[in-house]
Amino acid sequence: QVQLVESGGGLVQAGGSLRLSCAASGLTFSRYAMGWFRQAPGKEREFVTAISWIGLRTYSADSVKGRFTLSRDNAKNTLYLQMNSLKPDDTAVYICAAGADYSGINYYNPSAYIYWGQGTQVTVSS
Repeated sequence: QVQLVESGGGLVQAGGSLRLSCAASGLTFSRYAMGWFRQAPGKEREFVTAISWIGLRTYSADSVKGRFTLSRDNAKNTLYLQMNSLKPDDTAVYICAAGADYSGINYYNPSAYIYWGQGTQVTVSS
């Protein structure tokens, strides 16, 4: 049974920071690309950032480049998202996802991911 459990969400003022974690179990974590997506009310799920299975490559949406830092600790089966300089537009449910890492994978495409967490709410006040 695969589980991805997010934590670290909360309420923060604009300009503040949060650190999200995604704890994975039931899969060989190091063999999966990992990503974060987010979904705000009334909007479709959108790509935020992703990382390759050994962490040598990262990919980010233009809206978060320079503000969000993605990392993984394969020994702990955990994915991290450090979010700095948060904006009200960052308010959303942040969802962790795992996908098989293979040549040609499109990290930006939700269909590339196999497993999804339930999400953690991030609310940024103005």
